[in-house]
Amino acid sequence: MQQVNTGTVLAPTEIRVRRRSRVLEVAWADGTRYQLPFEYLRVYSPSAEVRGHGGGEGKLELAKEAVQVTQVEPVGLYAVRLIFDDGHDSGLYSWDLLRELGAEYEQKWARYLERCERLGYQRRPVG
Repeated sequence: MQQVNTGTVLAPTEIRVRRRSRVLEVAWADGTRYQLPFEYLRVYSPSAEVRGHGGGEGKLELAKEAVQVTQVEPVGLYAVRLIFDDGHDSGLYSWDLLRELGAEYEQKWARYLERCERLGYQRRPVG
């Protein structure tokens, strides 16, 4: 992937879909590498459908444990659009957002699990 400066975060040097392990691997020129689970990317989609149209935590996406990314489409020089096998395709993942999702994975994932627990939802193992 071409290295592009968008003014904030440089474009990743590599994006790989790892279907078997259900992760999107994103590498940056500074050596940072994130393995972002598909489920995590799906429940934290930047789409208005998931994030909501106002403030707050947005919609809680459930039962996405086995979701797959079927396609990654470049969007200009600043983002990718992930297409999921559950039909979701409206989120644009900017380089800034991918970097943030990687850097804040532990906190964001813990917050998601807490929200699931408050609702009484138990995640199902995939396998």
